[in-house]
Amino acid sequence: MIQRKTLTMDEIEEEVRIMIEEGQKRTILVYGESPKTTADFIAETVKKVYSVKTEHGEIRRANINAAPMTVEDLEKLKKVGIGTFQVFQETYHHGTYRRLHPEGTIKGHYRWRLYAMDRAQEAGVDDNGIGVLFGLYDWRFEVMGLLYHTIHLEEKFNGVGPHTISFPRINPAIGTPYSEHPEYAVSDEDFKKLVAILRLSVPYTGLICTARESAKMRNEVIPLGVSQIDAGTRIGVGGYKKAKQANALPEKEQFSIGDNRSLDDVVSEVCDMNFIPSFCTACYRAGRTGEEFMKVAKSKFVHNFCIPNAIFTFKEYLQDYASEATREKGEAILNKHVEKFKGEPIYDTIINNLKRIEKGERDLRV
Repeated sequence: MIQRKTLTMDEIEEEVRIMIEEGQKRTILVYGESPKTTADFIAETVKKVYSVKTEHGEIRRANINAAPMTVEDLEKLKKVGIGTFQVFQETYHHGTYRRLHPEGTIKGHYRWRLYAMDRAQEAGVDDNGIGVLFGLYDWRFEVMGLLYHTIHLEEKFNGVGPHTISFPRINPAIGTPYSEHPEYAVSDEDFKKLVAILRLSVPYTGLICTARESAKMRNEVIPLGVSQIDAGTRIGVGGYKKAKQANALPEKEQFSIGDNRSLDDVVSEVCDMNFIPSFCTACYRAGRTGEEFMKVAKSKFVHNFCIPNAIFTFKEYLQDYASEATREKGEAILNKHVEKFKGEPIYDTIINNLKRIEKGERDLRV
């Protein structure tokens, strides 16, 4: 049986400290649909997360995954500086949605959930994340649902589509027999295909592949266009403290995790793929969200922001948190990417900022 619990403010602080000590700079805060998790409560938890500081850092961007909200409630979250606001439709197929959601409840209201991002935009929360739980219905239909949702947002909000798109596959979950043998299970080959389709269709959007997938599968889809992954993930309530003491308890997990490697292990493997592991939050902290972000993301000019800021945040990680082996490997990869800017106007800024980081400065960005 799943044990349900809401963390206290002290427990949240303890969890966040552990995350920061591992090197995390961004987090996703997940809230169940409960009378306890009001907009005021969510706002207080976000303020608590941002208030936690350690010797080397803090969480710089707290993204939110929560139930659909009113414009008024979303305005409260805007004031406390939330990052991306996520609401997944779960399935765009009306019949499946009705069958899997309680009739006569707010969660069973398809249109209320569908237009959650419209209300977020109206409230000024202009970084939005959409997604589907693949396996509930035919993956082809769901991909088209995501793309039509994207088109709707772009047409209505001056070209501002989703900041992120997520595509988790249904995993075994405690007390949910349906998850053991989903009718529309997505094969590995079809999963890779849908990632490629999404990347080709929405080139500016962050594609998130979560730790539901195995390390092997995540390594296979990263070259297809995945731009964001999580690492060192603990989805159980209070899971970071428990993981530090021993191992996360299975009965506390909402669903099974496919990739439970540490952050350092994942960073090391990303380096093996010749990519820069980025901890960047620069656009959010510089106010480049919504329409301002889209202007950059949809142009080649994004190169002048994203790669340098990735270099700076990766340098911070290597200095403050990486194991010796990862640091050695990471410095070699970092230097290769820095050299690609040689002869460009921003090269001197990159070299100068790297020297400043080595001397102890943090949170440098362009």
